[in-house]
Amino acid sequence: MAESLEEVVNHSERLSREFNHIILKINNLRMYRTHTCGELRMEQVGQQVTLAGWVQTVRKFGSITFVDLRDRYGITQLLFGENLNARLDDQPLGREFVIQATGVVTERSNKNPNIPTGDVEITIADFKVLNAAKTPPFTLTDDTDGGDELRMKYRYLDLRRNAVKQNLELRYRVGRAARNFLHTQGFMDIETPFLIKSTPEGARDFVVPSRMNPNEFYALPQSPQTFKQLLMVSGYDRYYQIVKCFRDEDLRADRQPEFTQIDCEMSFVEQEDILNTFENMFKYIFKEIKGLDIDYAFPRMTWDDAMEYYGNDKPDIRFEMKLATLTGTVQNKGFKVFDDAELVVGIAAKGCAEYTRKQLDELTDWVKRPQIGMSGLIYVKYGADGSLKSSVDKFFNEEELKKWVAATKAEPGDLILVLAGKESRTRQAMSALRLEMGERLGLRDKNVYKPLWVIDFPLFEYAEEENRWVARHHPFTSPKPEHIALMDDLSQYAKIKANAYDIVLNGTEIGGGSIRIFQRDLQEKMFAALGMSPEEADHKFGFLLGAFEYGAPPHGGIAFGFDRLCSLLGGSESIRDFIAFPKNNSGRDVMLDAPAAIDQHQLDELRISLIKQDPA
Repeated sequence: MAESLEEVVNHSERLSREFNHIILKINNLRMYRTHTCGELRMEQVGQQVTLAGWVQTVRKFGSITFVDLRDRYGITQLLFGENLNARLDDQPLGREFVIQATGVVTERSNKNPNIPTGDVEITIADFKVLNAAKTPPFTLTDDTDGGDELRMKYRYLDLRRNAVKQNLELRYRVGRAARNFLHTQGFMDIETPFLIKSTPEGARDFVVPSRMNPNEFYALPQSPQTFKQLLMVSGYDRYYQIVKCFRDEDLRADRQPEFTQIDCEMSFVEQEDILNTFENMFKYIFKEIKGLDIDYAFPRMTWDDAMEYYGNDKPDIRFEMKLATLTGTVQNKGFKVFDDAELVVGIAAKGCAEYTRKQLDELTDWVKRPQIGMSGLIYVKYGADGSLKSSVDKFFNEEELKKWVAATKAEPGDLILVLAGKESRTRQAMSALRLEMGERLGLRDKNVYKPLWVIDFPLFEYAEEENRWVARHHPFTSPKPEHIALMDDLSQYAKIKANAYDIVLNGTEIGGGSIRIFQRDLQEKMFAALGMSPEEADHKFGFLLGAFEYGAPPHGGIAFGFDRLCSLLGGSESIRDFIAFPKNNSGRDVMLDAPAAIDQHQLDELRISLIKQDPA
């Protein structure tokens, strides 16, 4: 029987205390330190202690010198008296020197309430420089003067900063909380291979040449998807990993070529079982990390509703301002912009009716940017006195504008913003404008968390450039049971809904999964729908199709973006802040200078011949 969550946590804390006691004994034996720089308090006054760490600051006042000594656990002030000043003159201490210092804990006369050790200091009797240090290329403080590239180049120094350390501590705590919860629910942590077969169906694979198998390549996994399904076939009905995954795709602030996910799979479950289990995990993590009790069931929203009312499939529900379709209301009134549009859509920005012409022009310029791609912006000012003034008064009278008010649910004092154009682009643009207005109006508070489930995604989407249907999620996602019959009719593909779900937090997708196909005939039908011949399907996925013939149970799962979840919990937009050694936006590790060329001997062993670039 699985242990209770409380028992697991208590056991973990007991092991942690025992581990720290062992480390302390080792430290005492080696005499590098008896305590850390974050643990001394008034209770230790009068004790002789030895500390070791990095010099944060040196402050000299006549015949005495104060040194702030730092390690992973905190900062302690050291007092070097007159008897040591001559040594300090001969052997001056600099920033980031590694030193060992022995002395007596004393009460500080000028206490520092901003640090836990601020009531005490160490009156130093002796010290030793363990290693001198060059002056760092940037200040190792929270308000550092180092730019992103410089800090990435010297990441081992950047990791000493308290702000970065707190991010990694949060990451560790999130991982520990997830593991504790999953253990209590009977999940097993099972490792899966990193060197696998390339099956290019989604993002690009990173490929690895095999020396022992000339002209053949491994791929690094984009996820452990097929392995976790095979584990379900093997009877390991509750699996998880906190696992590295790899995708060779263009990068941005929330994307890295290698990333980590909490990967989970369960057997003998339906969608509701998955949602309930991982909603509880999410609530547990928030309680452990943020101290927040989420005492309500997460709202559920269909993909169709998310697209209609928010313009995207990861809606930020911290604020309303829903999209309202106005197409049928505003067309055939003689205004060509609306009459020619596939979609006319509006939102009501709360309390913005008093926007000036300058502010409205600035918003118009914002939607005209290439990233948004609109040709202009229509507005209606709904005055606090009930008056209506629009930028298209020539074409629409007050009675007609009142229909806009009703559709957008605008109230006196609101500003109605309207976009028109091609269906897809206009909806995306209004979604972006809604988020921008939410930002400007202070409605996207990072300390407010609003999770939800988005369900009933389309199973397929049509790729115009390839002239074929592709899987919206992945080819192992099952259709909704009531839509399986539609798989036999190509004309019905657009109507088929997937048994899939995403968990969204504050406008960011942090996890997604599905109930999987577990019968060979349905999986073969899915591959055929994606344009695979039986031979191609067998070549790429014969191992999985074969496994389905040996008693595959119904199963489903989910994967959480671990880096992304940590960044949201830490109040940051970039996942790089929560990864110890991240890549930059070009996919480079500027600290290691990777990727890099390899020597000719390695190339020869791998039987790889490089195409030389023409210098011209």
